[in-house]
Amino acid sequence: MLLKGIAAASGYAIGPAFIMEEHHTEIERRELPAGEVEAEAARLQAAVQQAMAELEQIKEKTAAKLGEHEAEIFATHILVLQDEEFIGQAVQKVRDESVNAEFAMSEVTQMLVDIFSSMDSEYMRERAADFRDVSKRVLTALSGQSGTSLNDFEEAVVLFAHDLTPSDTAQLDRSKVAGFATNIGGRTSHSAIMARSMEIPAVVGTQNGSEAVKTGDIVILDGSSGIILVNPDEDTIKTYQEKQAKYMKRQEAMKLYKDKPSITADGHEVELVSNIGNPQDALGARNNGAEGVGLYRTEFLYMGRDNFPSEEEQFNSYVAVCETLGAEKPVVIRTLDIGGDKELPYLELPKEMNPFLGYRAIRLCLDRKDLFKTQLRAILRASAHGNVKLMYPMISSIVELRAANELLAETKAELDAEGIAYNKEMEVGMMIEVPAAAIIADQLAKEVDFFSIGTNDLVQYTMAADRMNENVSHLTQPFNPAVIRLIKMVIDAAHKEGKWAGMCGEMAGNLKAVPLLLGLGLDEFSMSASSVLSVRVLLSRLNREEMKQLAEEALNLETAEEIQYLIVDRVPAIQELTI
Repeated sequence: MLLKGIAAASGYAIGPAFIMEEHHTEIERRELPAGEVEAEAARLQAAVQQAMAELEQIKEKTAAKLGEHEAEIFATHILVLQDEEFIGQAVQKVRDESVNAEFAMSEVTQMLVDIFSSMDSEYMRERAADFRDVSKRVLTALSGQSGTSLNDFEEAVVLFAHDLTPSDTAQLDRSKVAGFATNIGGRTSHSAIMARSMEIPAVVGTQNGSEAVKTGDIVILDGSSGIILVNPDEDTIKTYQEKQAKYMKRQEAMKLYKDKPSITADGHEVELVSNIGNPQDALGARNNGAEGVGLYRTEFLYMGRDNFPSEEEQFNSYVAVCETLGAEKPVVIRTLDIGGDKELPYLELPKEMNPFLGYRAIRLCLDRKDLFKTQLRAILRASAHGNVKLMYPMISSIVELRAANELLAETKAELDAEGIAYNKEMEVGMMIEVPAAAIIADQLAKEVDFFSIGTNDLVQYTMAADRMNENVSHLTQPFNPAVIRLIKMVIDAAHKEGKWAGMCGEMAGNLKAVPLLLGLGLDEFSMSASSVLSVRVLLSRLNREEMKQLAEEALNLETAEEIQYLIVDRVPAIQELTI
């Protein structure tokens, strides 16, 4: 039997399956007499304190076992439990409705889970798991129970579960759990992130893996391709044992590249940086050898709350990233990319027929100048503490770019009048996500310091195909000749004006795309932290002049499949790095 899911953490696990049983307890609403309400509120607050103490212990153990970066996940969970918008609402629900603590906690958690789960960003959708995790811990404390161990196995097993919380994952013993699979989840879930840090092979989103497999079945879990083989024959097991040995050898070799420059075999250097969503992610970028941040998504500061973040709050977040990476490392901060399908309930945006083409990103910010200038002030102030660069999203015309720069100039003048320091030479760039921007890149390049190509949106807008719609997923192909030609136009336009061009879409970390992008002249590749080392190793084996020739040939091909075949055929190192 073959199961398919999402490749969450590379590597191979071979061994007996163990099914983690799900225990669903129906939480009933109990009405409380008036005289018991305050005692119930106190019981909930005591359970929260117990949960925080447990998380503090897990945080310390995780820091000792895996490092400070991985432990930050639990620091975040502790902050969640200190958030008045979360726990405060649950306590208030006990008081206002005279209900039991379990019910109040469950209801408030579900409300927040629903909000985050409905967001377009996969990263933000996965944050719903954080609320489930901390809520589960509080509910366990309310019941007077303690957590169960997932390491009581006589031999290393492949663990199957509906889901694993970050707490569950952090406490896995690599010698007892060879790998794990979950029915739900994505690559950006904290459990997946931790699996990669712990080097535990993982496949998520199998839908029914924990039901299709029985405890004791022999399984092969391929975390590199997202497949699981159940009760394979001896020849298949032997084949995967050989793959496993090769993979382990390659991983050890890759670690040697962590502090090396990102340089090709013929001496051409590019910049490998990371995409992040919060200050904690900067640790992962640094630990994986990234040379900075190519995309800091600032939306997380605005989400999961009922008011706008203050200038000071934003400033502190941006500075925290600079301090983590070091003052000389570039940190490209994208201004607020919200609106349309990324909803902020407190912003009260109108419902739209076509949110991807609607009132979002720079369009919203140019309309809400008060909101925009608060963020610009925070970014400018942070530029005095590191190598900060500012980037506008969703620019589609030179009129928008000039309007944004006018507001930036106004903000600088205000800071000058107040005697507040900032880097007066801070680079200002823009994302290329809209075909219109790519087509007039020669004009835009005269008025920015850099471009960063957001291929996720550029592909869907170019192909008129929603990247979230499975029915048209075959069209959302970054190797499509139309997309490749637009990318070339953007890079050439930047270079003609002496500017640099980067890419922060998923394509930048795709090993098949790297040779082509190098040949097209891309200067900066921004990707998930876990992709940095493999891309650096691949670059070290490429000759830039040869890749220029490859790119010229690719530009004359007619289909995405032909382009991919050309790349794989011409660059055998790709296959070696993806075994």
